[in-house]
Amino acid sequence: MKDSGRSDEIIALQSAESGMQLGRALLHALHNAGISVLYQDREMKTVWARNMRPPWASDTTDSNGILPLAQAERIGAAKRNVVASGNPEHLELSIPADDGVRWFQIWVDADHDDGGAVQGVVTTMVETTEQKRREQTLKTLLREVSHRSKNLLAIIQSIATQTSRYSDTLGDFLTRFRGRLQSLASSQDLVTSSNWRGAALRELVSGQVGRYGADPVRSLRFQGANPYLNPNAALHIGLAMHELAVNSVSYGALSRADGFVEVTADLTAASAGETALSLTWAEAIGANDNQPSEKRFGSVALERVVPASLNGTATLEITGDRLEYRLVVPRGNFETD
Repeated sequence: MKDSGRSDEIIALQSAESGMQLGRALLHALHNAGISVLYQDREMKTVWARNMRPPWASDTTDSNGILPLAQAERIGAAKRNVVASGNPEHLELSIPADDGVRWFQIWVDADHDDGGAVQGVVTTMVETTEQKRREQTLKTLLREVSHRSKNLLAIIQSIATQTSRYSDTLGDFLTRFRGRLQSLASSQDLVTSSNWRGAALRELVSGQVGRYGADPVRSLRFQGANPYLNPNAALHIGLAMHELAVNSVSYGALSRADGFVEVTADLTAASAGETALSLTWAEAIGANDNQPSEKRFGSVALERVVPASLNGTATLEITGDRLEYRLVVPRGNFETD
């Protein structure tokens, strides 16, 4: 009998110690997870509270604390409903904070005695502010992707229409259209790799010239500023560089082994104190470099489509032994920092 009693005592002590360990573990879990728990009786008097943090730190007495009145009333109404019905309630609250808005998920559960009567309520508060911010950021990014996708499709539609207008055969159309799509894809790769910020001008120009077998180190002489183009400007200026490169490889300086083009970027004062980007492509053309005399999509894109899309101006001049294209776009299309 004595041994049996001793065993029961040891078991009870072990059970108590296990319960204490479990309690400590749960407290650590609540703290690490940022979960606040409040237990109140039927009259809403606090029996115990664990891990109470602002804005719940003052909630251990009257449920108002430092919460906005409307939010405190919502929680109070939910608790009264749980006491009356015995059914759980769930709320999502947004609370103004110094750095914006804090979001919380609130669960209110009934504590039933052995007879099933409600003897108190357990309120669990979990902050979900970071999750909300991530959701909002994701929604913003998805809207941005949708917007930019529509813009890109509009550009492709315009290119397809204009290319067909200036193509004599289906084969001619396909060749030119594919080249322009590949140009857009190349510019789009730069935009995407920058998390949709845009593309550096020098990298954009070098990429477009290099796509046609020309070595940019030898065949491209870039001088001046290197602003960061926004996505729309990157796509359209990339298209302009594509048309100039194709023309040069076919008829101009890049058709010769020793030929090169000069691209100069200057930041100049514009109206209302704004800064404009003046971009110039220049190349020497020889007597045998027979430039096409009729208007084609390339010149239409350079003189009309690209500047109109950027609220800028452009000129394309072929005089004697020199071709020069000058594009001026306002500050809204680029950054210099």
